[in-house]
Amino acid sequence: MTVEDPGIVVGDDGLARPAWASVDPLLREYYDTEWGMPVTDERGIFERVSLEGFQAGLSWATILRKRPAFRTAFDGFDPDLVAAYDDRDVERLLADAAIVRNRQKILAVIGNARATIALRADMGLSALIWSFRPETTPRPRRFAEIPTTSPESIALSKELRRRGFAFVGPTTMYALMEAIGIVDTHLVGSHRRGSSGIWPAQ
Repeated sequence: MTVEDPGIVVGDDGLARPAWASVDPLLREYYDTEWGMPVTDERGIFERVSLEGFQAGLSWATILRKRPAFRTAFDGFDPDLVAAYDDRDVERLLADAAIVRNRQKILAVIGNARATIALRADMGLSALIWSFRPETTPRPRRFAEIPTTSPESIALSKELRRRGFAFVGPTTMYALMEAIGIVDTHLVGSHRRGSSGIWPAQ
């Protein structure tokens, strides 16, 4: 049995969204106000790199529901504070049932905070990630037409790993690029298409 990709779904408010953002109120709010909007500050990008890493193997809805707890547990994703974490902090985080308790992912966030600080001597995390913005963006009409990787996300993943980052695979980095506006994968016809101001609506 195959499930037809519905593409755009018009909500009870008359606005068109993809199916994944049309039912769950939390995902709908995230889609309508945040997903795909430009993020350029270091802390904001570090948080999103961290959360995308935690999302690997899980649903984004799970991470989004836990985001307030993640922010509390990781000191607002301040790279300077997270970089100073020691073994006691790791054990504290592993005991925190409000977040995803995965040792490798927790250690990756701490290591990535240190790598973020090291990048300040060069171009900085934000400038590095945004330097991989492609010349064009996809124009998907159905969910199945949205890529999961791109040449740019593969190259970004490779560069971040070279710089000491972990849990930054090509698929994870493509999801990051979608989330922070580097590419626009809002479906054509969605009320959010082109809303970032970076890419045209069509």
